[in-house]
Amino acid sequence: MDGTALVICDGYFDTPVGKTAHGLVRGTDRYRVVGVIDARHAGRDAGEVLDGTPSGIPIFSRLGEAIASLPEKPDYLVLGMATDGGVLPPEVRPALLEALRLGINVDSGLHQPLREDPEFVAAAEAGGARVRDIRRCKPIRELHFFEGKIEEVGALRIAVLGTDSAVGKRTTARLLTQSLRERGIKAEMIGTGQTAWFQGVKYCMFLDATINDFVAGEIEHAVHQAWVAERPRVILLEGQGCLTNPAFPGGFELLAAGRPHATILQHAPRRRHYDGFPAYPLAGLEREKALIELLSQRPVVAIAINHEGMTREEIDAVVAEYEERYGIAAADPLVHGVEKLVAALESRFPEAFS
Repeated sequence: MDGTALVICDGYFDTPVGKTAHGLVRGTDRYRVVGVIDARHAGRDAGEVLDGTPSGIPIFSRLGEAIASLPEKPDYLVLGMATDGGVLPPEVRPALLEALRLGINVDSGLHQPLREDPEFVAAAEAGGARVRDIRRCKPIRELHFFEGKIEEVGALRIAVLGTDSAVGKRTTARLLTQSLRERGIKAEMIGTGQTAWFQGVKYCMFLDATINDFVAGEIEHAVHQAWVAERPRVILLEGQGCLTNPAFPGGFELLAAGRPHATILQHAPRRRHYDGFPAYPLAGLEREKALIELLSQRPVVAIAINHEGMTREEIDAVVAEYEERYGIAAADPLVHGVEKLVAALESRFPEAFS
C-alpha cells in the first residue's frame, strides 16, 4: 500500500465523470482513502452518497478543511475525475498546487501531463512532494507487439464489456475477481484504465494511452504476464468504452487480442444516449450483444445491470425481463451481488471451477 489518500472530485462526485473516485471509495489496495473533496456533498459519507451505504469516508468541502479535520496529513491527493479527453478541470488546479506546496504527493490519471507543467513542478519542489502521471504510454522500447502468445494462456478468460463508457465494467470485473478468490478459485483481473491502477490491480495496461499499433500486444502481454506469474484459473478482462461508442472505443481490441472464452455484458437500462453525447442514441443491449458474439464467436453468458435512475423494484423487474428474453443470467452487482454471474460462469465452464 502506497499510503493514505484524499480523493479530489469537486463538483463531479455524483456524476459519471467521478468514476475514478467511485472506484476508490468502493475499494482499493493501493491507498487507504481517508476522505473525498467535493463541496456539493460536504459533511456527508462518500459511500452513502454513492451507493446508499456508509463507508466511513467523509466528504470535505476543500483541501484545507480536510487537512484540519484529519489526524494527520495525507500522503497523496488523487484526482478522482475521468474527464472527456483527460484534461485537468481548471477549478481543481489551486487545490493541487496547495497540496504539493504542503508536501502532499499528487497522483493523476489524466491524459494532461502535470509533470510537464512548470507551476506544478515548482510547487512540488517547494514542498518536497512528487507528481505521478500514471496514464501515459510506455517508451517504445518497452511496448509489446501482438505475437500470438495468448494461445499459451491456460486460464479461462472472461471479458466484462458494456454498452457504453462509464457503465460499471471495472466494478463488475473487480467484484467477480473478489468473489472467485473468496471461493478459493485463483483469479486475476487485467486492468485497462487508470482507475484499476489506482485500485491496486497488479496487471494493468492503459488502453487509451497506448500507441495504436501496440494496443493488441499490450493486452496480450498483460494477460500472458498474469498467467506466467500467477497461474490463475480465471482471468477477468476489464472493458473500455464499447464497440459502438463514437468517442471511446476499446471492446474490439479486448476481443481480438485477449481472446476471451465468454463475455459478461454491462448495461444501464435507463440510459438513452452515449455518456456525454446526447445527439447519439445508445445502440443498446441487443445490438451490442450480437456484435460481441459475431466478432468473438463466443457467447455473452450473463448481463450485469447498472441501476442508475432506477428503483429497486425496477431493477428486479428488468432482471426478470432480461433473463426471460435472452435466456441467460442477469443481476445488478451492487444490489444483488455477483453470485448469479459466477454461477453462470460455473455452469458454462465447470472445468475451471472443479
